[in-house]
Amino acid sequence: MSETPPQNLRTHGFQLLEDDLRYLMEAFSAVLKQLGEPELASSLPWIGTGVPQQTNRSLGQAYSIAFQMLNVVEERAASQIRRLREKKSGPEAEKGLWADYLKQLRELGLKESDILAAMKDVCVEPVLTAHPTEAKRETVRELHREIYSLMNRHENPAYTPREQARLQSQLRTQLENLWRTGEIHVTRPSIEAELQNALYYLRDVFPEALARAHTHLREAWQANGYNTAEIDELPPLLRFGSWIGGDRDGHPFVTADVTRHALVALRKNALRVQRRALESLAFHLPLSSLFQVTPPLLTELITTLTTQLKAEPSVDLAYILERNKEEPWRAAVYLMRAKVLLAVEKPSSPAAYVQPQELRADIDTLAQTLLEVGDKAVVEEQIVPFRRNLNAFGFHSAALDVRQNSAFHEKALDQLLRAAGLLEGGSFIDWSIEKKRALIDRELTSPRPFLAPGISAGHEADTVIACHRVLADHRAQFGNAGLGSLIVSMTRCVEDLLVVFLLAREAGLMQWSEEGLVCPLPVVPLFETMGDLEAGPGIVDAFLSHPVVKRSLTAQTSQGSSPVFQVMVGYSDSNKDCGIVASQCALHRAQRELSDTIHSHGARPIFFHGRGGTVGRGAGPTHWFMEALPHGSLSGGMRMTEQGETIAQKYAHIGSAVYNAELLIASTTAATVRHRGAESCAHPELEVLFDKLAADSRDAYRAFLHAPDFIKFYRQATPIDALENSRIGSRPARRTGQASIDDLRAIPWVFSWTQSRFYLPGWFGAGSALNKLKKDDPKGFETLATALPESAFLRYVLTNIESSLVSANTDLMRAYAGLVEDTVVRDRFLNMILAEYEATRSIIDELFHGTFADRRPRLAYTLNIREEPLKVLHHQQIALLREWRALVAADKTEAADAMVTDLLISINAIASGLRTTG
Repeated sequence: MSETPPQNLRTHGFQLLEDDLRYLMEAFSAVLKQLGEPELASSLPWIGTGVPQQTNRSLGQAYSIAFQMLNVVEERAASQIRRLREKKSGPEAEKGLWADYLKQLRELGLKESDILAAMKDVCVEPVLTAHPTEAKRETVRELHREIYSLMNRHENPAYTPREQARLQSQLRTQLENLWRTGEIHVTRPSIEAELQNALYYLRDVFPEALARAHTHLREAWQANGYNTAEIDELPPLLRFGSWIGGDRDGHPFVTADVTRHALVALRKNALRVQRRALESLAFHLPLSSLFQVTPPLLTELITTLTTQLKAEPSVDLAYILERNKEEPWRAAVYLMRAKVLLAVEKPSSPAAYVQPQELRADIDTLAQTLLEVGDKAVVEEQIVPFRRNLNAFGFHSAALDVRQNSAFHEKALDQLLRAAGLLEGGSFIDWSIEKKRALIDRELTSPRPFLAPGISAGHEADTVIACHRVLADHRAQFGNAGLGSLIVSMTRCVEDLLVVFLLAREAGLMQWSEEGLVCPLPVVPLFETMGDLEAGPGIVDAFLSHPVVKRSLTAQTSQGSSPVFQVMVGYSDSNKDCGIVASQCALHRAQRELSDTIHSHGARPIFFHGRGGTVGRGAGPTHWFMEALPHGSLSGGMRMTEQGETIAQKYAHIGSAVYNAELLIASTTAATVRHRGAESCAHPELEVLFDKLAADSRDAYRAFLHAPDFIKFYRQATPIDALENSRIGSRPARRTGQASIDDLRAIPWVFSWTQSRFYLPGWFGAGSALNKLKKDDPKGFETLATALPESAFLRYVLTNIESSLVSANTDLMRAYAGLVEDTVVRDRFLNMILAEYEATRSIIDELFHGTFADRRPRLAYTLNIREEPLKVLHHQQIALLREWRALVAADKTEAADAMVTDLLISINAIASGLRTTG
């Protein structure tokens, strides 16, 4: 890399990418030739001169690897350009990071105290989920990391030709390993495999990313002339959650035993993180007693730790003390490490740490002794980051949520009532809302369960109670740390939330206070469909008015803090229900109204955003997303799902992980400060226009989905049937197994439209609505166009729609539609899609004034470089689908099954090329 940054960084970035890509592809070509695949080597994308003559499994595998290498070099190029941009224009030149936002806030007239006050409430919590969107095996990701590392070393200009040759040899070995490694899961991955993947990030990536992101904050804070000591005392701005082993909505394999195992694994993982942190701390504490007097407090600490550990024969105290007899600070840290190891290997030992606060107290004492001898630098550089790490990851790694469907809960309560003899006949499910509420309210005045322990009431009841008992057992042993929320998906009424209290009471999870029952864990509604989002504020108002909820919120609130109430909003199902524009407008309005409702009850809202990896499932650039949130909805806390391939894309390499972590916490902090300060700058006249656009786009979208023979077109024009046979995640593609659009999960719904290049969930209905507005209300359309540069929400929605439009391909739409056997059905639906596509593309260009390539050259470049090789893979997939479906139709089951692997390789190759699944 040159010392002086080039003038045109974008052009330089494209050149870096092309140079790296050529280097990698030439190495891959050499590997293929060596393995006896010269024809395949000559037809590789970007460097090949030949045209693929055969579309077999090897072609899919080769192109998939080629796209994986492109993804690697894109990440590297982005990282390099960020460095060059900072060299050229300073750290504030990188939009969305600490230096940029602190400068913006200062220019708005905000003081250090204003920013600091908001930061004390900021806590962003990415929640790792096991949704079936990650198509790659962990082995493949490990090889990607090794190749990324080799490419970093390759760019070192100090390396000799001999060293470069050695690197190239190592690179070819990794590429050969990648070629020989089966990329897809031949068997569906277990929950354990998904859990181990999450544990890797929580152990080996996130602690370092959090530390570096905070270093960047400290540097930017200092550069603004602010007091860094204030920053060091802040609670962690970033914590993590998980659904893996806790999310049982439509996932029959997540049992109580799985949840118990996940909690234990997360705890052991966190203790490993703390053990490593202590080892690093010990390395940086070589202070000798020969050169400074050992403070009496340190001697006392060592004595106390030694006394606690004496009864444990597995701990070699003599070795620790003798080895470090002249380095007492190091000795103290190694004694703490021994207590952490006991917590992992022998948790019942009285000498083992149980709570992270115990370790924190010992660390604080150690810090005090360092200050006594004047070593403030070690405290700032080592102890402060250690405390932050301990506060963020504790002894639990991530908070495990438990999610279940409201219908499942209702059936469980019905079974309990029946077993207890409290049903006079019929079913609780069929009762009126008033009758249900009367029973629930009556029961919530008593601590008594319905049944004695050990009595089975039915599958659903036993399943829920067993899960809740695991949570109660964990609380009894370790407290609330590591336990997240009880999330109720498909929340339709307040009774869906109150039922959870009765089920928790049955498991011993509720507590009895002088005032009555209290739930120690948050019960969180998940509003997913348009109807649920509209009803959400009323449901939350009724829920927060309930005495059990009021008591529970008080009990869940730390002393000196204001109560918080969490609401989850689903981007995927709302989009599938009513289309992109109506979904986004409904979510925006719901968050604003829910915020007002929660604030009216004296609590702060925490929104949990259930977003996926594509526009159709709520994705979009993080800092744009934050700026587009409705004013007042962000009070500091926020949760968001990190699903599938987005985890690897954002966090697989430490540079990307640090960048994305900083982007997330810096943009949340800036948005929180803004939400607390100035009044909303939303245009009141836009609200009426948004309502009209939402209604018209929803009508167009639903008319398309509910048209006769839609299912026939959808199931033949997309690879949905092949996806249902895939082994991408541990979870079934359908909630109940019924072959309907309603039962199909949003993830395979989006995945199937993406694979066939329609990208339909990300844009359909927008063109109809915008053109109708332009025709029926020209003045309103002009108001919309004029407001576009100033309205962050409008700009965010339309920009994301545009991203989906330019990712789609009309030629490939026609090719996939060619799989539909009924030509009348095919032509009718294809013509509807193409007409809507052209209408949407045209009016989006009109609103944005100019071509997409001029306004967003980076995305245009990455789409363009992928298109030709993608076409090869799409046409291969179409041929495979046609052949496979013919075999299925002819009942040639064995031959059809033999083709599934080829189909999955094709799906994975295209997913690599598009950088997205669902």
